[in-house]
Amino acid sequence: MGFRALLVEREEGGAARAAVRMLEPEDLPEGEVTVTVEYTTLNYKDGLCLSPTGGGLVRSWPHVPGIDFAGIVEQSSDPRFAPGDRVVLTGWRVGEVHWGGFAERARVRADWLVPLPDGLSTRAAMAVGTAGFTAMLAVMALEDHGLKPGGGEVLVTGAAGGVGSVAVALLAALGHEVAAVTGRPEQEAYLRGLGASRIVPRADLAETVKRPLESEVWAGCIDAVGGAMLARVLGQMRYGASVAAVGLAGGAALPASVIPFLLRAVNLLGIDSVMRPQADRRRAWDRIARDLPMERLEAMVVPATLEDLPKLGAAILQGEVRGRIVVDPRLPGD
Repeated sequence: MGFRALLVEREEGGAARAAVRMLEPEDLPEGEVTVTVEYTTLNYKDGLCLSPTGGGLVRSWPHVPGIDFAGIVEQSSDPRFAPGDRVVLTGWRVGEVHWGGFAERARVRADWLVPLPDGLSTRAAMAVGTAGFTAMLAVMALEDHGLKPGGGEVLVTGAAGGVGSVAVALLAALGHEVAAVTGRPEQEAYLRGLGASRIVPRADLAETVKRPLESEVWAGCIDAVGGAMLARVLGQMRYGASVAAVGLAGGAALPASVIPFLLRAVNLLGIDSVMRPQADRRRAWDRIARDLPMERLEAMVVPATLEDLPKLGAAILQGEVRGRIVVDPRLPGD
């Protein structure tokens, strides 16, 4: 039976264009498990894949983007999964090299799938998505390096974005005092609704300083910005505190000094969600089901259809998307 998918194709002249097409099961790539996709999401990488150049991520055309999805197993040749199982997929370069979740159906390797924990719906899983999964990995890394509630303010940069929004909600639910950095003052009510106790204007941290160390302020940090802001934050961390680096919205360069690492024993923790081992994935999803307040999660959700994605993909690249875009591929667009 045919199914709808957002297919990115190269036009004459080399530019890529995305449009919803009808595909057949035989069009799907190889894999042991076929999934009926109930929900997917929009992430920054998806915006790149939907751009006229493919963002340097798409290797072959035509292509179906969508780096994460949740749904129901339709067919499986792997004994770990059976028809009717609820599953979630993030990472493994799905949506980049391998066809992804911007479709009503996906076929993937069994090793890439995680069974959904009890009590977590497929829609809630995609309200979390790769962004929330990454945020949970960052929280777990900070906890593994000594972060405890009541130990002081935890900073979240890029707080109104997908990773930042879930990070604020998670940290607040776990009992931390959260300081949220944003360059959009109109997002204050939204961030306080997620649990932020203080709003830090982006301009306060955007400028680099010559001093490698400033006053000790933050007990921990989840940083989605990188660049000069990360360098500045490193010099403000408390002794022995850690920064979990999850993104580079502010640039890949790090104009920092080693002094915070040597004199304050600051830790810089790199968070990768793409190739994460299966055991870490299951631990993170179990924690999400247990610790993330779903009522706060709902406040982040913006519903969308496959037809909405090309426009939203351009918007997310411009930093104009707040929270989590949750896409039901079964719904017809306008």
